[in-house]
Amino acid sequence: MKQIIMRPELHKFNTCAEFAKEFGLNEKDLVLSNEYIYNPYFGGMENQPRTIFQEKYGAGEPTDVMVDAILEEAGKAPYERIIAIGGGTVVDIAKVVAVSGGKGVDELYDLAPDGFSKEHELIILPTTCGTGSEVTNISIMARTRLGTKLGLVGPAMYADHAVLIPELLKKLPFGVFATSSIDALVHAVESSLSPKATPYTKLFGYKAIEMIIQGYQKLLREGRESLPGMMEDFLIASNYAGLAFGTAGCAAVHATSYPLGGKYHVAHGESNYAMFTGVLKNYMEIKQDGEIAVMNRYLAGLLGCGVDVVYDKLEELLDQILPKKPLHEYGVTEEDLPAFAHSVITGQGRLMGNNFVPLDEARVLKIYKELY
Repeated sequence: MKQIIMRPELHKFNTCAEFAKEFGLNEKDLVLSNEYIYNPYFGGMENQPRTIFQEKYGAGEPTDVMVDAILEEAGKAPYERIIAIGGGTVVDIAKVVAVSGGKGVDELYDLAPDGFSKEHELIILPTTCGTGSEVTNISIMARTRLGTKLGLVGPAMYADHAVLIPELLKKLPFGVFATSSIDALVHAVESSLSPKATPYTKLFGYKAIEMIIQGYQKLLREGRESLPGMMEDFLIASNYAGLAFGTAGCAAVHATSYPLGGKYHVAHGESNYAMFTGVLKNYMEIKQDGEIAVMNRYLAGLLGCGVDVVYDKLEELLDQILPKKPLHEYGVTEEDLPAFAHSVITGQGRLMGNNFVPLDEARVLKIYKELY
């Protein structure tokens, strides 16, 4: 059994200038980023690389339309390396650019996972504390013609270098911090409960859970002005969670969140939180022993409560970071729920195979109804 995949070479720098010097950024590179992120840290550099700014091709999380437009722009001139500097949207798109070789999104999905190869060296610098995508081989995007989100996965999509630079997160807006760090918490919990979890993935997963929950507790004690000084810990926790789910996988929380994000464009971390404890409570209705009992005791210890109220206490903490909403507040209708449940069962098998216990369509519909 595969114990843990640690594919990209991992680097850490205090500043962007240190990274640029060591990696020798130059005009032969292609940078995919956001202008408001790139210019303050890299804009004054000599030997400027070619840049593509994601926001010029659409707002929000990646769609197949956005990615195809960026692939077309990237192909207009040759380059040697692609360097992704951004959050989940930028990172996921860069992975596709690195393997495209002139192919469009639909063709790449048809070829996945082994039918495409790395065409360009890929370097990833995350600028949020949630995706963990710098160490995984997964790119998530909305398939607009299918009305949901799907992962594009392949061994060629691993970065060659993952680079952690806490300086890039110092000015992260609180809302982005909230959604991304909760996403990292979900990564850590789901991967630790996965049947594919190993002692190695759980080592990273449980440590990420501890760092994130204790970070939230410190943030609430000391106030939001303390957050910039805590970003390094949250960035590392996100990376730990990425190492965990890159091997053990995510599961039903992510699977059930994708229709919500795909149809109603709810931010990824927020849609995960909408489903998070609802999925865990349904796991517990089916099976109370095994790894979920270990998880509940661990969470209870961090939260200072009994295991019988652990999910309620977890929500109390998370609600102070990102208030949870019922599904109907996002525009979801009762008629959506059966369609959502069916799409999860028929289209998200990659994720649903990692559930702590199997969930059928009736159970998924029950979860949606309880959270509606």
